[in-house]
Amino acid sequence: MVLNDRIVAFSELGRFLSQFKNTGYEKISNIMHQEDFFDGMIQKIESAKHHNGWFTEENIVFSLSQWSKTLTKHNLEQWLSSYSLDTITTKTIGIIMAGNIPLVGFHDFISVLVSGHNVLVKQSSNDNQLLPYLASYLIAIEPRFEKRISFTEERFTDFDAMIATGSNNTARYFEHYFGNKPNIIRKNRNSVAVLTGNESKEQLAALGNDIFTYYGLGCRSVSKLMVPKGYDFDLFFRSIYDYNDIINGAKYANNYDYNKAVYLMSNFKLLDNGFLMLKEDSSYASPIATLFYETYGSKEELLQKFEADKEGIQCIVADNFSDNSIDFGTTQHPSLSDYADNVDVIEFLTKID
Repeated sequence: MVLNDRIVAFSELGRFLSQFKNTGYEKISNIMHQEDFFDGMIQKIESAKHHNGWFTEENIVFSLSQWSKTLTKHNLEQWLSSYSLDTITTKTIGIIMAGNIPLVGFHDFISVLVSGHNVLVKQSSNDNQLLPYLASYLIAIEPRFEKRISFTEERFTDFDAMIATGSNNTARYFEHYFGNKPNIIRKNRNSVAVLTGNESKEQLAALGNDIFTYYGLGCRSVSKLMVPKGYDFDLFFRSIYDYNDIINGAKYANNYDYNKAVYLMSNFKLLDNGFLMLKEDSSYASPIATLFYETYGSKEELLQKFEADKEGIQCIVADNFSDNSIDFGTTQHPSLSDYADNVDVIEFLTKID
């Protein structure tokens, strides 16, 4: 199977996913294997929703829709054009996936297969409904993938390299067991937004997407604000008010109530708008329904802080703050070349002996 065959297969998968939008599900007549998989995909969305209470239909379909926009032939060709993939010797790459948001390990899955390797996947029990079905569709499009895709619930034994994502604690376990093989081991990361006080209401409303999508559970979700001393949060609260219906989700509301009670009993000072609490804190990882904030004195001071803390930061959201900052509202719309932890997975896969 040459590279173009793999690109075509994934672009067809993208077309299949384009039928599932938050505005509704709609069959497109010329999608391959439509009749065999469309209704089953709806059932899998329902299964994922009931399996994990954080996986609402809105969040599941948001993920599917983003992948449908990403997996175009043009995007795939552009992404892979700078790599030498023709001379790769096929290896078996293990992937241990996290389960915090729907299809969180899908980029690794795509990267391994499109580069010409075999994939052996161990999913999180929190997110094990969708990917096997998408793999089945991919095999229906391109049957030669069948021998290249495997799932396991057992301990890994026969593999040539490992990509493992987990917490800082599980990373130590991964390093112990997989340290003698080529590996990418990912730890906890969070995203941060830098505010100056000059942002428009539209920019702050877009920041709401970065904060609330997936209930803030993704590593690309903004969990902390950096603000100048004396910052007035009034415009921020007014700009994100349209996200207030997030409190109608039972799991989110329970976390909001619990964390608020803990903070109040501990006499912490809070800013609260009824669905999001702001707490001054030096940490990057904030609990659900809470956004930490910290003040800064100068841009130079902040740049130094981010450099020192770079191993724990996934995205910096700001308005032209630095070369590696991204625009408000874009954290949940990564391109294929936006690698987790800034580690180039395709480059890693081309160098496995």
